[in-house]
Formats: sequence, structure tokens, C-alpha cells
Amino acid sequence: MKKGETHMYNTLFSSCNIGTLEIPNRAVMTAMGNHIAEEDGTVSDADIAFYGARAKGGVGLVITECACVDFRTGKGNLRQIAVDDDKYIPGLKKLADEVHKYGSVLAVQIYHPGRQGIAELNGVESMKSASKTECRCVHQPAHEMTTDEIKEMTELFAAGAKRLKEAGVDAVELHGAHGYLIGQFLSPYTNKRTDRYGGSFENRMRFLDEILDAVRRECGGDYPVIVRFSADEHMEYAGLPGEGLCLEDGVKIAKHLAGKGVDALDVSAGIYETMNTAWEPVGFDQGWKMNGAEAVKKAVRIPVIAASVIREPGYAEEVLKEGKCDFIGSARAFFADPDWMRKAREGKEKEIRKCISCLYCMETLMAADMSGTPMGCAINFQGCREDKYSDEMLKKDGEKRVVAVIGAGPAGMEAARILAMRGFSPVVFEKQGEVGGQIALASKPPKKEKTGWLIDYQKYQMEKLGVEVRLNKAPTLEELKALHPYAVFVSHGSNPIMPKSIRGIGGANVYTPVEILNGTVTLENKNVAVVGSGMTGIETAELLGDRGNKVTVFEMADDIGPGIFFQNLIDVMGRVSTHGTKLYPKHRLVEIDGTTAAFENTETKEQERFDFDAIVVSLGTSSNTELKEELDKEFERVVYLGDAKQAGRIENAVRTGYLAAAQLN
Repeated sequence: MKKGETHMYNTLFSSCNIGTLEIPNRAVMTAMGNHIAEEDGTVSDADIAFYGARAKGGVGLVITECACVDFRTGKGNLRQIAVDDDKYIPGLKKLADEVHKYGSVLAVQIYHPGRQGIAELNGVESMKSASKTECRCVHQPAHEMTTDEIKEMTELFAAGAKRLKEAGVDAVELHGAHGYLIGQFLSPYTNKRTDRYGGSFENRMRFLDEILDAVRRECGGDYPVIVRFSADEHMEYAGLPGEGLCLEDGVKIAKHLAGKGVDALDVSAGIYETMNTAWEPVGFDQGWKMNGAEAVKKAVRIPVIAASVIREPGYAEEVLKEGKCDFIGSARAFFADPDWMRKAREGKEKEIRKCISCLYCMETLMAADMSGTPMGCAINFQGCREDKYSDEMLKKDGEKRVVAVIGAGPAGMEAARILAMRGFSPVVFEKQGEVGGQIALASKPPKKEKTGWLIDYQKYQMEKLGVEVRLNKAPTLEELKALHPYAVFVSHGSNPIMPKSIRGIGGANVYTPVEILNGTVTLENKNVAVVGSGMTGIETAELLGDRGNKVTVFEMADDIGPGIFFQNLIDVMGRVSTHGTKLYPKHRLVEIDGTTAAFENTETKEQERFDFDAIVVSLGTSSNTELKEELDKEFERVVYLGDAKQAGRIENAVRTGYLAAAQLN
């Protein structure tokens, strides 16, 4: 973009006020847990680097993860920011200073998890809640709060907000969304009280009203207060249509809060029972719940922040221009690429690393207390590690030395990107006619187009950095030696596992998912078996179902979808079920005889035989070990990446590619 030229996203880059606070643009990084605070609830250096990177990248309003107003008995996980003691103020001030350094504005979201918290983690017998209604997701004991507990909790929220103001944090957000404590009082699904805090709409609002009054008392009328709430709990996703809050209720809540003097509304959806409507898997399209924010926007005259799987600047500009909301909110878009806004401003949309909605972030966050590692992003290795890994920290010592990279999948391309940034001269060999490797296949099933965004990003990086890519080329040992490479990076992926111990597995009507996904084999209106229900198997079954095939899925494990993160499994199985797909868990393939497949029932040990037109075997993959002996013998530095090192997922590919390139000495 030439100097003085206006960018095409005029609305996105216009300022807008929340109360007395001017936000420099319309982008909001909404709250997301990350598990990088200190164990005592103090803001960590990692937190400061994490939020600072988003501010530096141009996000107008940065909202932190939900911070605990009661760290002792109201944590969501073991590492979470807290605001219930004055000792936290210095850390919060450091964080505010870091965000302000880049011209951005900071809000801290405060909350209590209520019935969605883990009792043991909080050292209590039962979690505080509006009522005793147990969460179907976490299954923790909960009790109906007494009026004294409600009063005490109200004061904890107010005291936390006051500390934020003292720390120089620009605004407070009260978290009433996603089924946490405030939301538990708002919703008739979770609030079964018969006293003045339950029953009627006014009574269900009372807890939040009293918190708002207490915050105003402690912080003054001009301290900006934002409320995040679920405008629709989408209980139909939990098989409970008509229960909980529907959009009509959400609009009513919005009007009430505007009347209470709230400065802005952050509109989301869902609770834990309907989690996929709050943190969406890949099956949800960009903007799918924008109707919630739009309905709220029509009903109130205060600013509305909308979260709705927003991934592209063009879409953000469109909904802002149409007046559907005042701010676009996203956590994952800015987690995947902290420079999203800067790149949009500079007209560099092709450089944006768009979130592919794989939910690796949620999977790692939910496992973080057990694993001890922070939340991660499958496509941005630096995410939550900004204090240890950043572009600025990369050594620039490549001195044009050649590094041969075998394979242009996500691991090879990530390695080539980092090598080029360090000043090496990577030469990438790819035996196929296009880059992408396994990701090119993973983007083929229905609703998986977003996965292909990673290839688009990496491919453009190769072009921008001038990386030499040789397509349709599996290099020979002589060709590699001719380069005199300083190092050889091997990222030529994996091969489908086809156990020779299974008689008939090499038959004419037996195929691999690769053949189905890459279009080598097209099956339509056939009777097809898919053996194996990992993500590849299930997605292949979905694609086959979409093509009019009658599909039956067999799985040796006790349940369909072993190892698949539950949110992704719910998402894909919801679509698979629409095709009438039959499911047979506890069935091990033992033999194929022409068009007949024999399975052993792992429970009864009896054999069952089924007839099919075609059989697709999806039993996982194993590392491609081609050339391993020769390469290890011929070259001093040989590094294996991604599936070539160990068959795994996108995160494994990106992480091993990044680290191999960053750590090459």
C-alpha cells in the first residue's frame, strides 16, 4: 500500500467509544483462558508477552482471560489470573503498561465458574451456584448459594473491579456468558431458586444487578463496565429445545443491562452443555451466530461486541459497515495471528495466518492442569510462548547456507519459513504436483475447507521469502549431494497402515482414505465399509455419505472416535448421522474375501461377515522411512520433522518444523 493511501477497511480501523474510553479501532481480542499465569494467580511474564503481542499487532481492545474474584474457591484451572488480593495489583499494572505501550486498551474479565468449576481443584465439597443443577459436562457437585454467600460474592466482584482500576486497567468485563456463575443466575435452566434471586426475569437479573451496583459504588460511574453474556444458550444442541435462554431472552437481558448503565455488551452464546456454540469446531461457518449480536444491536444504543467465528478482515468490515455490531470480537483469530490487524491495515491479507477452528487450543487448555503445559495453537507455535519464542528472538545467522527440505507438508513449509527468516537458503522438494501434504487431504472432507487456509498461508510465505520449491520432485541421493547442504530436513510424511496380517487387505476393492480424499478413487451410490473411526476415518465416511454412498463404520475400540477431542467428535458425528451411517464399535477386521469383510466382535469373540461394494481401511499412518539409512550415513545433520519423525497431527508438524529450523546450529 502506497504512503497516504487509505486502507479498504475504513470502518474496522475507525475509533469508537465504550463509555468514556476511546478504542482506537473496532477489533477486540475477547477473553480466552491460557494457563500461563503464575501458580498464585499473579500476572506472569508470559502473560505480559502474550497480551503485549496482540496489542503490538494492532488489536484495539485486549480483554484478558477470565480472572478469579475468588482465587481460593473459584478457579477454573491451576494457572489463572486473580484479582482478589492487593498483591495482584503490581502485575496487573505491568500488564496494562505493556498493552498501553502500543496504543491499545486493556480490559480484564472477572468471573466465578460456579457449577462449571471443579470442586477438588478448588478444595471444596461442592461448587457455589444459583441452584443445585449439576453440569452435564463436568459433573461436579453444586449447591444453591445462600443469601449471605451471594452478598459476599457481590463484594468480591466489586473489590476485584476496584483493584483493576487502581492498576490502571482501562475497563472491567463481567463474565455472564457460557454458563459461569453470573449466567447460572440469568438462565432458567440453571436457576431453580424460589427466593428473590429466582423465578421471574427481574429476580434472575438481581445477582448481576447487585454486582453492577457494587462495582459502580467502588469504581465510580465513569469506569467502563462491559458485560459478556450468552444471548442464546442454544439448548437444542443438548437435546433440550425450549429450555434455558433463547434469543428473545437475550434481547431482554441486553435492554435491561443498557438501562442499568452498562457501557458495552459482549454478545456470545452457549453454556458447557452446548459448548460447540460457544467455542466452535470447524463445522461452524464464519458469522453463523451474528444474528444474536444483530438482534441485540437493534434493541440497544450502547456498543455491541460480536463474536461469531470471525476470521477475515473483509467479513469483519462488512458486518461493521452493515451496523450488525460496533466491534468484532475473536479470541482464536488473534491467538493464531497476533498481527491480524496490522496485516489487514497494510493490505497484506494473504499473510494472515487464519485460525482453522481445529480446537487444539481448547483441547490443550482442558488438559493443562494434568499436562502442566499451557494452551497451544496448532498453527502458531509461538502462541503462549511469546516470552521464549518470537520472530525477533530468531538468530539471523543462516549466511545463505543451503538446507534441503524433503516434503512440502506443514512441517517442511514451517521449517522452510523459519530457515528463510534466519537467512538460510532452504530448497524444498515435493514429490506431488502441489504443496500441502496431509493437510491438502485433510481439507477435502465436507466443512474442512478452513484447514486449507494453513496451506494458503504457508505457500504465500514461501513465495514472499523467495524459497525455492521443486514440485513433482522426490530427490535422489545424488541430487541432494549436489546441493552440498548444511543440513537435510526430512518431512516426507507418512503412509497409511495396511496390516499384511489381515488376509485379503490387498484386494481390488480395498482402498485407503488417501485414495478417496485425493480423488484417485471416486465412490458414488455404493455400499461402503470404513474400517477405523479416527478423525480420518470418520471424515472419509462423511465424504462418502455426502456422495450418496451407504456407509458402515467399524471400530475395534469400545467407542467410535477414539482419541478425537470430544467437541470435534460431536461436530462431525452430528453430520455423519444425517446420512444414516451405521456404526459398529468393538469390531476388529480379521479378513477380507473379495467383497466380504469378516470382523471379530471384541466382546463376544464371535465372527460376523458383511458384504460391501468397497472397503476403505483407515487404521492410521506410520512414518515414511524411505532413504533414512542413506541420509543418516551421507549427511552430517539430518533432522526428521512432522509425520516423518512420528505420525501425528497438525500441531506436531508445525512444532517440529519450527523448532528444527529455529534450533539449527
